[in-house]
Amino acid sequence: MSVAQWLNNLEWQAKSAPRVQGIYSPVAGADGSKRRMPGMGTPEIYFSKGIDNSRVVKVTDHHRNRENRMFAMSLAMLFFVVMVYAFQHLSSIEYGYKIEAQKKQREELIEANRALRLEEATLRDPERIDVLARRMGLEAPKPDQMQHLENNAAPISPMMASMTGPSIAVVAATQ
Repeated sequence: MSVAQWLNNLEWQAKSAPRVQGIYSPVAGADGSKRRMPGMGTPEIYFSKGIDNSRVVKVTDHHRNRENRMFAMSLAMLFFVVMVYAFQHLSSIEYGYKIEAQKKQREELIEANRALRLEEATLRDPERIDVLARRMGLEAPKPDQMQHLENNAAPISPMMASMTGPSIAVVAATQ
């Protein structure tokens, strides 16, 4: 019986019995040729068999279900603990960056404050003010243009300022 006759016979049997299906797979050698080797004499035929599981009833195992629920709950708790730890760790890193940024900003503000104090001291220099006043045409007051005022009034009562001519008044502050 040749392979072709055997396959035809197999097809005829498949038509008469539709539940049996087979696949012919000849055994090949190591080099891909279909030659016979010792111990490899029979071809391999695979049959598919339909299984009817409609009458099978699943039995519930309550102990196993309880173990699965406990395992799932323990995994959920572990996940929650890991997430809390990760959130705290990342928050601490973020706050560290914010603290460093604020320290840098504080140092910059201290440096700017020092520069402004230096500029204020330079602008309040009496020699500089005298030079600027002379450029604008101002002169130093003459001795007869100055009047020294005595502050005899109580510090709580209000004072009225008045000007009686082109003179400069110098008031000594007393406490």
